[in-house]
Amino acid sequence: MDSLFKAETAQKFIDRINHLTPQSQAQWGKMNVGQMLTHVQKPFEIASGKLVPKVNPIIRFLFGKRARKQIMEQPQFKRNIPTFREAMITDEHEFEVEKKKLIETILNFQQKGPEGITKAPHPFFGPLTIKEWDVLQTKHLDHHLRQFWV
Repeated sequence: MDSLFKAETAQKFIDRINHLTPQSQAQWGKMNVGQMLTHVQKPFEIASGKLVPKVNPIIRFLFGKRARKQIMEQPQFKRNIPTFREAMITDEHEFEVEKKKLIETILNFQQKGPEGITKAPHPFFGPLTIKEWDVLQTKHLDHHLRQFWV
């Protein structure tokens, strides 16, 4: 499994992002490319502790651990899985601005490494190891880049 903590992996993802254009079309889902670039920044914000989404505790209790296990075991995210409210991007976002912010976010994640990860548990999945945080970021980013054919 690739690790976004490695410079070469981060660069591979940045290269893929650089193949996107404002006209890139999704294979599935409702987001346009600008919205997707905004959306994929949210899990990085959670990993750093900058964003703590509100999660229904009953939903977390019923599904959090099972969902974490499935995500860690499956090679890729499934299409059209639900997301948390703060990551539901429905307004318009400027492609070039969000592309630049995402690249900066990836480089920041890679450069800070494990020390940049919050010590708090994930709001939905609960306590995660550093490797699990990394896998979650990597799989989520890959999922949405595949969504847009890159």
